[in-house]
Amino acid sequence: MAMNSIRSLRSIIIIKEEVKVVGHRTFSAGGKAKKGSKGGGAADGTKSTLSKEVKSTTVVGANILKDGADPKILPDSEYPDWLWRLVDKRPALSELRRKKIETLPYEDLKRFVKLDNRARIKENNSLRAKN
Repeated sequence: MAMNSIRSLRSIIIIKEEVKVVGHRTFSAGGKAKKGSKGGGAADGTKSTLSKEVKSTTVVGANILKDGADPKILPDSEYPDWLWRLVDKRPALSELRRKKIETLPYEDLKRFVKLDNRARIKENNSLRAKN
């Protein structure tokens, strides 16, 4: 029994050594890279120059359509209210456990149930896992 485990360990070590050899980084055989180039960019080194006015009035790079244009930034009143609440920090499970369940608002109660169920499932899975 012990010999089988030693053989399997040796094969694992050999496999790891082979993976390390395969994973080495290689460089191209071509000439040296241009000084200051980072690769993948434009060959002539030109930078995209957008005026500050364009940058402050449009969402640069948000266009997903081939023939479309970048969307304009609208005033805050034009966006829905729920959008501004996406950035708000929501309480963690440990913080929700410290509070009384009866006094929690509905949204926090839903979050507590979801996070508590997730934690119990993870705990049960770790107890049942084969080590």
